[in-house]
Amino acid sequence: LQSLLFQSNFLVYILDGDLVRKGLSSDLDFSREGRKENIRRIGETSKLFTDAGFIIIVAAISPFRKDRSDVRNILDSDRFIEVYVDCPIEECERRDVKGQYKLARSGEILNFTGVSSPYEHPINPEIHLKTHIHAPEKCIAEIVDYLMDNKLVSLKKLNRPQQTNHERT
Repeated sequence: LQSLLFQSNFLVYILDGDLVRKGLSSDLDFSREGRKENIRRIGETSKLFTDAGFIIIVAAISPFRKDRSDVRNILDSDRFIEVYVDCPIEECERRDVKGQYKLARSGEILNFTGVSSPYEHPINPEIHLKTHIHAPEKCIAEIVDYLMDNKLVSLKKLNRPQQTNHERT
């Protein structure tokens, strides 16, 4: 998505949760309070970037509905698009290249979302992606369609991704 938007001459930046945790939020733990403050910082940073004309893609786990709602209020509702990346925990564990789920299951990582810390599913996200069913291209196309349908990006400016019939098994 970032590459597609960038190639279409949009200013776009990804705020990656892992990188934010290593820098801006390196002083925070994974307690409920630490997670809340981390998401607040991501929201405030996103606001600064969007005020400068950027499209911000936030790739972070935000496990609590209230925290997501608070960020929506920071950004104004029309600038916040909640994308629910829905994937069963079993598939997340299968895809886990860092081995974090295994460590969480053994108790070596505490407060791990979906294992020892809750995840509150969005009630009414703008976009609901099922990444265990659909290929990445289809998920990107769904986001692009939403952006164009809601006139958040211009059809003339955006080169649509190539959709494939490939579905994940």
